[in-house]
Amino acid sequence: MQNKIIVAGIGPGNPDYITPAALKKIFAAKFLVGGRRALEEFSTPNQITCPITRDLDAPINFIRENILRGEVVVMVSGDPGYYSMLDLLRKNFPPEKIEVIPSISAMQLAFAKLALSWHDATLLSFHGRQPARVALEFSDGKILGLLTDAEFNSATISELLMNCGWDKNSSVTICARLSYPDEKIFTTTLADAAQNLPVKHCILIVR
Repeated sequence: MQNKIIVAGIGPGNPDYITPAALKKIFAAKFLVGGRRALEEFSTPNQITCPITRDLDAPINFIRENILRGEVVVMVSGDPGYYSMLDLLRKNFPPEKIEVIPSISAMQLAFAKLALSWHDATLLSFHGRQPARVALEFSDGKILGLLTDAEFNSATISELLMNCGWDKNSSVTICARLSYPDEKIFTTTLADAAQNLPVKHCILIVR
């Protein structure tokens, strides 16, 4: 297998956050894999495409079938190194055949919006998983950056954190639709967030 699998991060959503290196590979690709929205936005009529859906065997089989014929570019949202298909690709293909083009994750953008450093933050994901309780427990000076989904949202996670020792008046910033025109960022308390309508598929920064 001489051709590479290019895993290109496409950022948090707004095309302004995609690197020129990623765009160059995406537009030059003969074989292109990505979410339906990404394919609608970036694919061209002369490309052979495969959507990423819940059936993750489909894109893996697509790559196997086409990698001998040319490079396959896999578009992933955010940064490929942060909760993306990269782990799945490494399980199915030799790592030396994979080239990664990094990008900006929604988590990075959330911290940037708050002008807040994130090198000491605890970054966790509730997107299709639940972190260990010990990682969520309160400690002085702790900052949490959390990915959410529909079930574990701003309300349910806030309630969980209060049960993990966080004060009800702890600050939680809810970052939704980051980089899009309808982006919404607001700060409240864990107690209020637990009682209000839940915000799903967002970033929570708790401190």
